[in-house]
Amino acid sequence: MSNELRNFLAIPYDELEELNLKAKEQRKTRVRFDQIQEERLRYLTDEKRIKAVTVLFSDLEGRLHMLDYDKKFLLRSYDNLTFDGSSIRGFTAQRESDLRLGIDWSAFYWAPADIFGAGKILVFGDVIDKGGSTYTADIRGMFKQWADELFKAEGFTLNAANEIEGFLFEGPDAERRYNETGKFNYVNTGGYYHSLPGDPLRTFIDTTAEVQRAMGFQNEKDHPEVAPSQFEINYSYGEAVAAADQIQLYKLICRQVATKMGYTASFLPKPVVGVNGSGMHTNVSVSKGGKNIFWDAKGEEKLAKAAWEFLDRILTHGNDICLLLNASVNAYRRLDPHFEAPNQIKASPVDRGSMIRIPIGNEKTSRVEVRSVSPDANPYLVMYSVFRTGLQGEISKIKNLRQAERYLPDNIYTAIDNFLASEWTTQLLGADVKGRYADLKKASADRCPRLLGTFVKTPEVQYHHDVYNQYLWNLF
Repeated sequence: MSNELRNFLAIPYDELEELNLKAKEQRKTRVRFDQIQEERLRYLTDEKRIKAVTVLFSDLEGRLHMLDYDKKFLLRSYDNLTFDGSSIRGFTAQRESDLRLGIDWSAFYWAPADIFGAGKILVFGDVIDKGGSTYTADIRGMFKQWADELFKAEGFTLNAANEIEGFLFEGPDAERRYNETGKFNYVNTGGYYHSLPGDPLRTFIDTTAEVQRAMGFQNEKDHPEVAPSQFEINYSYGEAVAAADQIQLYKLICRQVATKMGYTASFLPKPVVGVNGSGMHTNVSVSKGGKNIFWDAKGEEKLAKAAWEFLDRILTHGNDICLLLNASVNAYRRLDPHFEAPNQIKASPVDRGSMIRIPIGNEKTSRVEVRSVSPDANPYLVMYSVFRTGLQGEISKIKNLRQAERYLPDNIYTAIDNFLASEWTTQLLGADVKGRYADLKKASADRCPRLLGTFVKTPEVQYHHDVYNQYLWNLF
């Protein structure tokens, strides 16, 4: 069919940015849900060139799922979007398979037609159980509910920005074909901050940054990272649930752009031994009444007491929540002290081997940086565990807590044991979801060699949740 006969929505990038920034501001200022819902429904009704709405949600491991609903159907049935939860790993058993998606109208994105297709809108959804409550294995919904309750009770707004590293490899299916090739091929070997204009890595970074800008990310800087073919594209702070949504979109955009270029964007924490791995440094702060409560011009390192207590709680529970921040077998390759890896349960303004760094900041930017997070972790679990631990966890009596000789696990089995033994993780997730999550992590671990060794094993890639291959899983 001729393309000119398809009168589907395709908006120029500068107009996309205006639309997405307006929606972002509504979300930031907490415009009432019913007001935003009415506005979005009216827009979808009036804009005849939209053919479908893509609803996004994440499973327990953080794998992003997408359902396309015909726009006319969605407008009739948006309050009763049922789906089969038994098909989602970590969700409900078959006998309890009926779940519903609730539309989070504030998390509404206009996407570039050349990347996502014309005539489509993206929106995040919350998973709802049969009783009408937030489904407990939908960590996005649970985190959003907790953050809203915290705002109402304490006036706290949770803020986050993530520095997400990844690799660009040759071929559109480099991860899926790893069992055949046994290696990843770089597209660039320039190194930190260096690539020639127009080379494959620079073109990928530029294109991805353009898409992010159009989708309201408010970019800050982008550059090649330390390892060959490694990249990082930074964007501004946001409210923590929105920031976690942006992590999912960031990875989706990177993968989509890479595929269109004939490459693979990989977020394996350590796809290549012998070079730096990829992290997801998570910068967090808390504000109240528009004021950053982590800032104190007279405090140690210019941090307020509230920030130091936040940091101390995370150090106290560092081993408890390690599995939530480093969720895969491959992630423990990255926690290698020879490559600036943050494997020490310490806090420091300068030592990049510490789990927590205290960046230079001012009244607006004062923050705590949790460096031990891997880019394949469930972003909602990361945000939820970091913020709830920092605000509501315990502070240990360990002598010299911030500089004690304590280390994160060097393998996933120890991390699973720590996670299961922890009372705090039961408080975080509840016994049922905690058990499901541990079972998923153990299933992945049991398909891999117990000892990491000096080269990346095929099962680390094949059974990695970001490279989900349902057929392979069903063979077991």
